[in-house]
Amino acid sequence: QGILREGLEDVKQFFKANGSCRLPLSPSLLVKGIVPRDCSYFNSNAVPLKLSFQNVDPLGENIRVIFKCGDDLRQDMLTLQMIRIMNKIWVQEGLDMRMVIFRCFSTGRGRGMVEMIPNAETLRKIQVEHGVTGSFKDRPLADWLQKHNPEEDEYEKAVENFIYSCAGCCVATYVLGICDRHNDNIMLKTTGHMFHIDFGRFLGHAQMFGNIKRDRAPFVFTSDMAYVINGGDKPSSRFHDFVDLCCQAYNLIRKHTHLFLNLLGLMLSCGIPELSDLEDLKYVYDALRPQDSDADATTYFTRLIESSLGSVATKLNFFIHNLAQMKFTGSDARPTLSFAPRTHTIKTSGRIRDVFLCHHERVFNPSKGYTYVVKVQRESPGEVVFVQRTFEEFQELHNKLRLLFPSSLLPSFPSRFVIGRSRGKAVAERRKEELNGYIWHLIHAVPEVAECDLIYTFFHPLPRDEKAAGTNPTPKPADATWARPLGKVGGEVKLSISYKNNKLFIMVMHIRGLPPLQDGNDPDPYVKTYLLPDPQKTTKRKTKVARKTCNPTYNEMLVYDGIPRGDLQQRELRLSVLSEEGFWENILLGEVGIRLRDLDLAQEKMGWFALGSRGHGTL
Repeated sequence: QGILREGLEDVKQFFKANGSCRLPLSPSLLVKGIVPRDCSYFNSNAVPLKLSFQNVDPLGENIRVIFKCGDDLRQDMLTLQMIRIMNKIWVQEGLDMRMVIFRCFSTGRGRGMVEMIPNAETLRKIQVEHGVTGSFKDRPLADWLQKHNPEEDEYEKAVENFIYSCAGCCVATYVLGICDRHNDNIMLKTTGHMFHIDFGRFLGHAQMFGNIKRDRAPFVFTSDMAYVINGGDKPSSRFHDFVDLCCQAYNLIRKHTHLFLNLLGLMLSCGIPELSDLEDLKYVYDALRPQDSDADATTYFTRLIESSLGSVATKLNFFIHNLAQMKFTGSDARPTLSFAPRTHTIKTSGRIRDVFLCHHERVFNPSKGYTYVVKVQRESPGEVVFVQRTFEEFQELHNKLRLLFPSSLLPSFPSRFVIGRSRGKAVAERRKEELNGYIWHLIHAVPEVAECDLIYTFFHPLPRDEKAAGTNPTPKPADATWARPLGKVGGEVKLSISYKNNKLFIMVMHIRGLPPLQDGNDPDPYVKTYLLPDPQKTTKRKTKVARKTCNPTYNEMLVYDGIPRGDLQQRELRLSVLSEEGFWENILLGEVGIRLRDLDLAQEKMGWFALGSRGHGTL
């Protein structure tokens, strides 16, 4: 900190002597001074500086940049240029992936400037709002986006931005082999746009722990990201859209394999250590798989998504990074509430005179449970507000207070554990009385506790309070309004059917809206097809089994070889969706018959087919 202050004095003297200058980052950025109080440094290895410059334009905001010393920013510039070209290809093909691409400029050997994106936070900071183990939890990202987008239409737009940008990041980071992906190198804007920063490792040059690669998954796609996409912890049809976006974006880049190999090949002699020989180029060639058909590449990338989502190593890597960063964020970092967008104080909000927990209400969004309505009275005459808080939010307040104050100064918190259903009405009624006693004792505790910022932030109205105080929030559907509507009760299957060189290709892509089993559990669905007539049952084809879902994704190709074009007119594709039941007979969930003579197979046919249902019979 001391060295930073000394350096800032030198910069102030420079501006006194010269008046103004243009930033190397972009000649259009004209600045006239430095703002020392807004300058600080980051805790990563190179200790980059966060600098704030005074804009020459009196109506313009301060210009914030990062200055790095110790990293070869030419590699970052090259990576960002490749991502910028990918984005241009997607946009030219009518696919806007909502990518955030920032400026980066190398100003000398091992030093340079990077643009700071406003209203963005690292995944680590978002996750540790839920504790040091936040990287293992599913809800931090969704809760953070909900906090910054309280209106339903705002939140749906943020989720849409997240789906597109996350898909773009998955494809770009995989193709370029970007490594060292921990939760401080991935950022999220309040508008839902996700983007990666710090490209010090690329083309598959992963960091190692001894003989173990630190980046074990093909790319970073974790369960908390899937939670945002699905609108919950169960797969929804929005996940199908995400997979389709990834595969479409991947196939569009694959068509330009030669362009990326040529551009990277031009840079082989420039002295970037991780781009120095043909093996580095071969990494990109292998990642793009130019020899594959679009259908094969779609299947391949779908398996990569499944592999990344199932990787525990990524979350473990995030957790280790959280622990490593704890030593840097010691006494300066004051605990904040994960659901409150900003901190409020006794000065900004006005002194609280009394609080009373009036009643509880049943809610369905973001999950089923109860919320408690608290009446907050301030000393200003007639100022009364109502705020809604869940039991989990009361518990978070208590946990954060324990970080600041000894337990002897705090009232005891009601037990979280109950016998029987923890969300039942009787439990909510009992907790109401206990929480009422808890908040009364908080407000009447010693002044250092009762007047602390955490308590005043907790009882300050959120946008959701102003909108929903005293009303029952309506249940929100799991699928967003922009997703396709569901079909019949039996569900629908998305197929791509094509015919070439006496071969019939059936790509089983997704199924949506399958009925649950009779016991209420989600099925373990798989697809089975026959090409009728087939008296010998020789045309049976099957997909893999998806586990515990009503909205599975497959992207598997089923091929029938040696089918003359003339035979197609007499054939019918019989497709059945069944739930695998282990030792018991598999349960039929729905089926559809497709007469091939009704399809013009001169070109690929893709669409959703409604599944008829014969009830939950068995086969």
